[in-house]
Amino acid sequence: METGDYYQKKVCIVTGANSGIGYALSEELLKRGATVYLLGRNAAKVAEAAGKLAAHGDRVRTLVADVTDGAQMRAAVEGAAAEAGRLDLLFNNAGVGLTVPFERIGLDEMRAVIDANLWSVLYGTHAAVPIMLRQGSGQIVSTSSIGGLIPVPFQSLYNTTKFAVTGLSESLRYEYAARGISFSAVCPFFIASAIFSKGLDGSTGDQGIPAGAYPADRAAAFILDRVAERQGIIVVPEEPFLGLWREYANGDPGMEAFMLETARMRGQQVERGETPTAVPPLPP
Repeated sequence: METGDYYQKKVCIVTGANSGIGYALSEELLKRGATVYLLGRNAAKVAEAAGKLAAHGDRVRTLVADVTDGAQMRAAVEGAAAEAGRLDLLFNNAGVGLTVPFERIGLDEMRAVIDANLWSVLYGTHAAVPIMLRQGSGQIVSTSSIGGLIPVPFQSLYNTTKFAVTGLSESLRYEYAARGISFSAVCPFFIASAIFSKGLDGSTGDQGIPAGAYPADRAAAFILDRVAERQGIIVVPEEPFLGLWREYANGDPGMEAFMLETARMRGQQVERGETPTAVPPLPP
């Protein structure tokens, strides 16, 4: 499918647009002719991101809202749609990571991760659906994770939120298929973004982006091509992770051994006081 003109004159909202995948999606959407509302909770960071994209003129717009606050999200989504006259695409992209043994997660941390990764998606989607129903069209794209398809060890709470995002998106994809709204769940792995050093409070630590991370701009271009095709689940990069997901779903013995070895290696890292991020060689 030719997707070159798909985003021309489309009105889009991107949450978590300050950096990483969100910023890359915003930049790529602008390059493809869309009007983009960059949404974030830190006004200075939103303004800084918008400034970097100033070459795109008045198609760059900003929204300041906390995605974990339902009232703020509804006001932001409805306000943008009213100002622009419509809302064609909502990208629920904001989120946080957490890689830690389950027994060490405090209840406040649980709430913070669930708020950022799941409630934010529910709030944005719940605000956008009525607008898109009135229009008779629209697309909602939610950032899940490969951890929303495969239960990566030592990421139990993160996986829980991302499985929920994938399930929500897939459920709504069928529920609204005949009513003009499309849904996609983006399932990235190891994309160069601030999630590697981002705290639950939005602060940024000193942990850099790991070597070998997939470039965010390449991920964004791939994602937008698949969104234009109305693909329901978008795995990026596709290989080898699309194959791994299929092997996991099919109960492949090699994949089972891979998951158990991942858990073993990460458990050893925890015992040494390290962050459990090890990944063994991929199954053949």
